[in-house]
Amino acid sequence: MSEFEIDTKVHAVDNSILRKVKDITAGFIGGATQVLIGQPADLVKIRLQTSNETSSISIIKQVIKNEGLLAFYKGTLPPLFGVGVCVSLQFYGFHEARRQLLNYNRNNGDIKHTNEINLWPQTYIAGAVAGIVNTPVAGPIEQLRIISQSNKSTVKSSLIDTVKLIYNQEGIKRGIFRGFSITLIREIQAYGVWFLTYETLIQQIIDLQHYKSRNNISTPELLASGALAGNALWLSSYPIDVIKSNIQSDKFGSESKFQGSILKATKFIYKTHGLRGFWRGIVPCLLRAIPCSAGTFASVELALRVMG
Repeated sequence: MSEFEIDTKVHAVDNSILRKVKDITAGFIGGATQVLIGQPADLVKIRLQTSNETSSISIIKQVIKNEGLLAFYKGTLPPLFGVGVCVSLQFYGFHEARRQLLNYNRNNGDIKHTNEINLWPQTYIAGAVAGIVNTPVAGPIEQLRIISQSNKSTVKSSLIDTVKLIYNQEGIKRGIFRGFSITLIREIQAYGVWFLTYETLIQQIIDLQHYKSRNNISTPELLASGALAGNALWLSSYPIDVIKSNIQSDKFGSESKFQGSILKATKFIYKTHGLRGFWRGIVPCLLRAIPCSAGTFASVELALRVMG
C-alpha cells in the first residue's frame, strides 16, 4: 500500500513512525535526483536573474570560456544535501498535512470516500504547509547556492568559509537567514500549486484509465504529471523568485543595494528592467523544471512503492 493511499478496510490513517520515515526517505531521494538533473540550468537561471545578461546562450558560452564545464555544478554540494533535506521536508509536510486534513474531513463528515481529501483548496493548503515547513532550511541553503552561482570569480572558496564570512559580517538573522520572508512567500505559493497540479493530474489519470490505485500508474504517466506540475510551480511564483534571488545575491554591509528589503529589490528590478525583469530567466527555468520535477515526483512515487 502506497503512503498516498489509506487502509480502507480499517478506515484508519497510517500515522506510524515508520510511515513518516518512509515519507522523509522518499523525499530525500527525490531531492537528490532533482539537484543532479537541474543544477546546470539553475546556474544559468541565477545568472540571468542577477546580471544584465539577456541570453542563456551567451551565459553558457561565458561560463565554458571563463570558468570551464565544471562551473555548471558550482554550489552543488549545499543543494545536494540541502535540497535532499528540503524535499524530504516538503513531502513529509505535505503528507502529514494530508493526513490531518483527512482526519478533519472524517470527523466533520465532509468527505465522500475514505481515502481522499478535496483537491481544492485542501491539496493546495497541504502543499502550502510543505512550503512553510521547508522554508527554514531552504532559505539559508538557497542563499549559499545563489551566492556561489552568481560569483563569476575563478577563485574557489569553501562552503565553510562562505558561511563564516556571512555570519561574521551580518550574523544569523540579517546574514544566514537573509531573504527569509520572501522565501516563505515563494514557498507557500510555489508548493501549493506544485502539489495541487500534480495530484489533480494523477486523479485525472486514475479516472480516465480506470486504475484501481495510483500504484497502477505507469512511470511515463508519473513523469508527464511531474513535468507539468513543475512548469505550473514556476509560472505561478517566478516573479517572487526573481525578487528573492536579487535579495540573496546582494552584497552585505555598506555595499548592499537592498538591505534585505523586498520593496527595495522590487523597485530596483522594475526600474532597471521593467516588468520583463520579473520574468528574466524564465525560459531556462521552465526547461529545467520539466526533467527536474518529473524526476522528483517519479523517484518519490517509485521509492514509496519499493518501501511499501
